[in-house]
Amino acid sequence: SSVENVEYSTRQVMFQDEKRRIAAMAAGHIPDRASIFINIGTTTEEVARALQNHSGLRIITNNLNVAPPLGQNRGFEILVSGGVVRNHDLGITGEAAIDFISQFKVDFGIISVAGIDPDGTLIDFDYNEVRIARAIMSNSRQVFLVADHSKFNRSAMVRIGNLEEVDALFTDRTP
Repeated sequence: SSVENVEYSTRQVMFQDEKRRIAAMAAGHIPDRASIFINIGTTTEEVARALQNHSGLRIITNNLNVAPPLGQNRGFEILVSGGVVRNHDLGITGEAAIDFISQFKVDFGIISVAGIDPDGTLIDFDYNEVRIARAIMSNSRQVFLVADHSKFNRSAMVRIGNLEEVDALFTDRTP
């Protein structure tokens, strides 16, 4: 469906090994003492877990699932946006979240998407979530897209941007 995503609990276990490999690759490109945005998504949550052994990171997120694993590293500073908490995935959206994110200019923005069209268009299901992703992309020096192979040629209805706007794509298979 291009109008509704797969249930969050199902997405958490889908392609879990692939997401962990993607996360390890992305985390390997993040140096210690960097500033990072991490947005909503099951793959971005795996990236958060993969970053646990770094030092001195400053992480800004709108994903309440990201804060607990990162909070285990006492050398991290974690900032969580305000806004509307979505019950189904604990993502935070809304104007308050966008305003919060827009106050920063960070080294790396780590985003995920629901789909990638053949022409490179990045798409998602939730207009409010897309607005957060756009704010992250606009306020990051480098944008890392993490997406498993199932995202390629998958339909969703809200445009985020284009592959040309990301600095690196981390995936498990060549599309």
